[in-house]
Amino acid sequence: MTPTIALLLVLTFIVSIIGLLALVWSIATDQFGQGQSAARTIFAPGEIGRPEDPARGPDEPAFRPRDDEEVEAVAERRRADQSARVPVLTLLGSAVAWLVVGSAYGLISSLKMHMPELLADTATLTFGRIRPMHLNAVAYGWTSMAGLGVAVWLIPRLFKTPLVGAGFATAGAWLWNLGMALGLIAIGAGFSDGEEWLEIPWQIDLLFVVGGGLCAVPLLLTVRNRQVRHLYVTSWYLMAALIWFPVLFLIANLPYVFPGASGATVNWWFAHNVLGLWVTPIGVGIAYYMIPKILGRPVISYQLSLLGFWSLALFYSQVGVHHLIGGPVPTWLVTLSIVHSVMMVVPVVTVAINHHGTMFGHFGMLRVSPTLRFVWIGSLMYTASSLQGSMEALRSVNLITHFTHYTVGHAHLGLYGFLAFILFGAIYFIMPRLTAWEWPSRRLISLHFWLAAGGGLLYVVALTIGGWLQGLALIDPETPFMESVRLTLPYLEARSLGGTLMTLSHLVFAGHFFTMLLRSGRPATAPTLFRAATRESSA
Repeated sequence: MTPTIALLLVLTFIVSIIGLLALVWSIATDQFGQGQSAARTIFAPGEIGRPEDPARGPDEPAFRPRDDEEVEAVAERRRADQSARVPVLTLLGSAVAWLVVGSAYGLISSLKMHMPELLADTATLTFGRIRPMHLNAVAYGWTSMAGLGVAVWLIPRLFKTPLVGAGFATAGAWLWNLGMALGLIAIGAGFSDGEEWLEIPWQIDLLFVVGGGLCAVPLLLTVRNRQVRHLYVTSWYLMAALIWFPVLFLIANLPYVFPGASGATVNWWFAHNVLGLWVTPIGVGIAYYMIPKILGRPVISYQLSLLGFWSLALFYSQVGVHHLIGGPVPTWLVTLSIVHSVMMVVPVVTVAINHHGTMFGHFGMLRVSPTLRFVWIGSLMYTASSLQGSMEALRSVNLITHFTHYTVGHAHLGLYGFLAFILFGAIYFIMPRLTAWEWPSRRLISLHFWLAAGGGLLYVVALTIGGWLQGLALIDPETPFMESVRLTLPYLEARSLGGTLMTLSHLVFAGHFFTMLLRSGRPATAPTLFRAATRESSA
């Protein structure tokens, strides 16, 4: 057993002990004992059956307070929202800016796959630099900052008390921005740590560790002042993500500790854990809040939601090593990773039952509510990408898909189809409540959705089919290697077309976002929905 593997197993054991202590605490404080009634924690008095998001039209109006108790509950919720205004707008505004930057890098790198001469005379714009610049801009600039922004906004709502320590989160956001800018400059100049997801030089990574830690401070301070006894399941997901990420990021970026093949083990231990223990808890946690709030209906099985969280925490930590099947790592370690990958079906199915089961009978609201449409489709893509990932971990499937474009398609189905769509939906929900200003145009929201959905679908389908054919060609001894490259060209061109549509959708979204942030256009008298409705309220 190498020192690296021993260290990872020790760290996993320590994390498991901490998780066990958290589980014991949750049992001791009766976090599991309230049953289905705990699913009502996020609702104001009288709100069940009347959605906060006004998506049901004149016959089923949005929630409006009817007595003093309900009036006070809505007032407290507004105070909680405004307490997080500065850090949330800082994080979300930065995230949208990085989304545009990362999209431009991504489109250029995609075009280079079938037009290698494009911008080839500029070192900064060569594929080996522009592609990691794209990955880091969208992973740490867009998704991470937007996820942090939504998490900071949700914290006071979940604990029903104003955010404590908002200044820490604002300072953390600016440190994170500084790290992001310096990291992209360093990669563009040719300075890189040379590992996927870890390209930014470790000296700059310290800014992300400190910035992320500062963003977690309000969580710890606010939970101490919470006005609710039970912690709703979204709280568990967000608390876990905000604790897991700084630890993962710090360990993976320790300099000179993991050389050679052991570095590859740590690399994929981190790369997959940043998806499963950072991206996934944020996305799933947001969906567990947004879907019930918009429907005005608690999740159908609260006990399943807790089972999903704890099984995610239990099974995900060893998933990443299946990327090293056939590599210079012990076979037992790879097999352990494959088993954990297959066991991930448990949390995925529990989330699917809750999210999609809660939607049952209410799918018509997808025609009206922008937030619900984005969030539910993101949840659907979580189900699809996670089940696909469990299948992809199997040796018989991995033999074909590994080292092909299939993996890239799978990654985008998860990071874009799942998380980005949930973040889009959450931002459409949050911004009117922070700015007291409605989205100026329902047509721009609709255009954003269809460009993003159409582009993302084309991108994933093209790479899934092209990658599978590429894998079959690579394992065929009768097929020359260059033939396996040539057969992917039409699929790579389709990928670039899909990427162009996605980039256009991001430009539409960013323009709409900053127009709203600057309070441009005419003030709307009713929430901006896909279809006009009356008797609406954004309380």
